[in-house]
Amino acid sequence: MTNLTALIDGSVYSASVCDHAAWAAQRLGATVRLVHVIGRRETSSEPANLSGSIGLGARTALLEELADLDAQRAKLSQRRGRLILEDARERLVQAGIADAAMALRNGDVIEAVQDTEADSDLIVVGKRGEAADFAKLHLGSNLERVVRSSHRPVLVAARAFKPIRRFLIAFDGGTSAMKAVDHVARSLLFAGLECHLLTAGADTPEARKRLDDAAILLRAAGYTVQTDIEPGAADAAIAKRVEADDIDLLVMGAYGHSRIRSLIIGSTTTEMIRSCLIPVMLFR
Repeated sequence: MTNLTALIDGSVYSASVCDHAAWAAQRLGATVRLVHVIGRRETSSEPANLSGSIGLGARTALLEELADLDAQRAKLSQRRGRLILEDARERLVQAGIADAAMALRNGDVIEAVQDTEADSDLIVVGKRGEAADFAKLHLGSNLERVVRSSHRPVLVAARAFKPIRRFLIAFDGGTSAMKAVDHVARSLLFAGLECHLLTAGADTPEARKRLDDAAILLRAAGYTVQTDIEPGAADAAIAKRVEADDIDLLVMGAYGHSRIRSLIIGSTTTEMIRSCLIPVMLFR
């Protein structure tokens, strides 16, 4: 049985995460696990400065009051989390997904991903979380951490879902890009969709051979593949083709093939997630 995990946080992206998860679940015949994580900051008070001339009795009373406030905050966070999950499950039911499990977790989202990804085939997450700064196109910090830590494909939901008819694989010949091509060739998720395969940069014999080899693998899986090499920087070239070819889903590796890999996801990947108005599926 195929399983996918949808991470929701109550932000404006939560509805879109549910819609993308429903789309993927229907194509894969998968079950869905909805996960909401209550962060530690949501259930505890800010550290109080109890130094100075406060007497022992007053200090004890204040500590007791803070403990009561923490307990109330924890209860409210639990209630809010359950409501978020229930609303998400109802949205999935309306989309035709009757079998959706709910998991309310405390702690860190990465711990939740690590605990659930062993029996998950896909992770679905929003581009930005509840605390993101939309004015600065800030990516949610949890998104970057999920992509770095997860060994499963990560589907980054766009602001709103729209029907997916054609997808583009941004291909640089690197390990994560080859993993993406192999996954597409084997997965029912992409079956019947129009496939585009793009390499950005100079049109050299080496680049053309890598592109052709990837296309052969996809064609053997039954895809009609449109290949091209677009000159210029990767982010600009990919963005140009996404718009020109009316692409609905971008597939790419989270890292390039460079030997030097930073602790954050690759710069081109980050820029594409930030600027693209379509969902992006990432592979480590």
